[in-house]
Amino acid sequence: MQEVFVVRGFHLLIGLLLTSSGLPIGCGEVESSTSVATPPVSVEAPSAVVTTTGMIGDLVGSLAGDRGTVTVLMGEGVDPHLFKPTASDVRRLLAADLVFHNGLFLEGRMGSVLSQVEGPLGGSVAVTAGIPASSLLQPDGAEAHPDPHVWMDVQAWSSTIMPMVEALCEMDPEGCDSFRRNALVLEAELAELDQYVREVIGSIPPDQRVLVTAHDAFGYFGRAYGLDVQGIQGISTESEAGLADMNRLVQRLVDGSIPAVFVESSVSEKNVRALVEGAAAQGHPVIIGGELFSDAMGAPGSWEGTYPGMIDHNASTIARSLGGEVPDGGFRAWRSSGARGETEGR
Repeated sequence: MQEVFVVRGFHLLIGLLLTSSGLPIGCGEVESSTSVATPPVSVEAPSAVVTTTGMIGDLVGSLAGDRGTVTVLMGEGVDPHLFKPTASDVRRLLAADLVFHNGLFLEGRMGSVLSQVEGPLGGSVAVTAGIPASSLLQPDGAEAHPDPHVWMDVQAWSSTIMPMVEALCEMDPEGCDSFRRNALVLEAELAELDQYVREVIGSIPPDQRVLVTAHDAFGYFGRAYGLDVQGIQGISTESEAGLADMNRLVQRLVDGSIPAVFVESSVSEKNVRALVEGAAAQGHPVIIGGELFSDAMGAPGSWEGTYPGMIDHNASTIARSLGGEVPDGGFRAWRSSGARGETEGR
């Protein structure tokens, strides 16, 4: 038997979360007390796990299997850079046996506060914490922290699996063998996904490998798969796009004869459409090649609502719109047909 998620200082964390979200403390919501009795978790009952993003939640769900129920705080279309926890979010955190967050300031003030709670049973585990600093992208300019969008590189995101397993094992030692078996299956699937992305992106003509999006969320994707990534806004959607940046990107589209730009599911389309209009004014037609999933996955229950589905959708949409070759049915068809290295026509 073990008591979980009750630690000295955790209620200070909840108070800070409520303060940062503008929610009142009291009135029957959450009290800032020094101790709250929490019933011990039975290893026979599924553990309650909370994750901040769907990209984390999908991996954790695959690892936990029937030994855990996973709740994702930031669902479809939610921008984690601007996310503010509600009272119900705080209640979920209080009730959780284990919390996973991205780290690297993706979750803004919420993430920085959660990261101060030490130990997997004492609060929140930052899944990117074990990635060497040398492997992280450090944007130019005034950004004071690394690019948090690590999930865009499938290999890099796969490196978060074992830290998740270790935290799950500490929470539920009896389930550890199951978590490790599930990890092997998940790692194999993501290795195939990484290979698929390399093939379809590699089929884009070299002079067309320029990815222009609403904000700079695809830096790891570009580094891993050989694309020149140009985001209108910085790595956080809180940044603003300047006129000089917009003009520079329009000229990049015109000079490179880039055929497509892309909108994102969790970011306004306004700036991307302004690029299209600017290029058209110079006589170069540019289409919106599709909607990409950057900071949030697709609808729950859909293929795009899974991590492999999100990456498959992005890679296939980008390759198809920039002149590459994508198999009918994308990653799932490629995987089931055994057509590795033999990507078929569109």
